[in-house]
This record gives sequence, structure tokens and C-alpha cells, in this order.
Amino acid sequence: MTLKDLIEKRRAYRSLAPVSITKELMDDLADCARLAPSCFNKQPWRYIFVHDPDVLKRMRAALSPGNEWVHYASLIIVVLSKNDMDCEMKDGREYYVYDVGMATGFMILRATELGLVAHPIAGYDPAVTRQVLGIPEDMKVITLVNVGKRTEKVPPVLSEKQIELEEHRPERLPLDRIYCENRYSF
Repeated sequence: MTLKDLIEKRRAYRSLAPVSITKELMDDLADCARLAPSCFNKQPWRYIFVHDPDVLKRMRAALSPGNEWVHYASLIIVVLSKNDMDCEMKDGREYYVYDVGMATGFMILRATELGLVAHPIAGYDPAVTRQVLGIPEDMKVITLVNVGKRTEKVPPVLSEKQIELEEHRPERLPLDRIYCENRYSF
């Protein structure tokens, strides 16, 4: 499978079946993130791999309505960082978010290559996540990546719109809406 095939195969499915979470799998995913580029090689990404069933249950309190499907995930990867772990830009850019995003993207593609779904979400409460996992206040909880094996069995917690998204990839913007040449022309 080529990288392009892998990118095309990656989907944010919500119909998840259990998958075995091993130390080897977690090391593999983390190693792929670790190999991502970062500003002056500062590697600002930090991850908490949550796979203990009791902790996964406690994490449910952090989920926003509509994300009940996450209860079927075998692993929640909590993505963390803070501004001073990366290049601090004098103009105020929070560059660490870019670097962490690249590393997490590498991890998501590796999970896809392994036949897993790795679905990042914004629908969660960072304060509850901090409380459940003992995360210090100075660390920013950037996203939760929910990992499982895709199943054709649609969980009863999905809305009609979510079921539709399971069956059909959401439309992507046409190329002329995402890039222009030589100067801003949107």
C-alpha cells in the first residue's frame, strides 16, 4: 500500500469493535509520532494512552453529547503539549500546536496502516479530562484520538447523520477552494 492509498483509506469511523491494546502497539504508534519533524527538534508532543477499562469508563464523563460512540473505543490517546515545549514565536504564533498535529497525524496514519480506526475529536471537556487523568493545569489537552477496529455493526448511539457518515465519506472541498498560486485569491 502506498502512502497515498493509506491517506485515502483513513476515515473517522464511529462504528468500533474492541481491539487488543498491547505494549507493542502503543510503542509502535508512539514511535511513529516521535519521528515527526518539529521546530529545532523540540518534539513538544506528549500522549497519554488510556486503555484500562475502568479509566476508559471514567473518561466518559469528559465526552460531549453525540460522542457516546467513543464508549466502544479500546484506546483513547490524549494529546497534550504546551507552548514553552516548542519554539516560542515572538509574534504570538502557537507553533507547538502545528508540530503536535503533524506527529499525531503520523500516528493516525500508522494506526490506519495497521487496520485500525484512529478518530480524533474536539467534543470533550478538557477540565474533566485533566481531573480524570491527573493532568497539570499548564498542559493543554489538544484532542482525544479514539482507537478501535472498524465494524459494520452500527452502534445504537449514533445519530442519523453519524450513520450516513459511516456509509459515505464526507465531501471534501475542491482543490481550487484549498489552495491558490503565488498570492491570496480566495
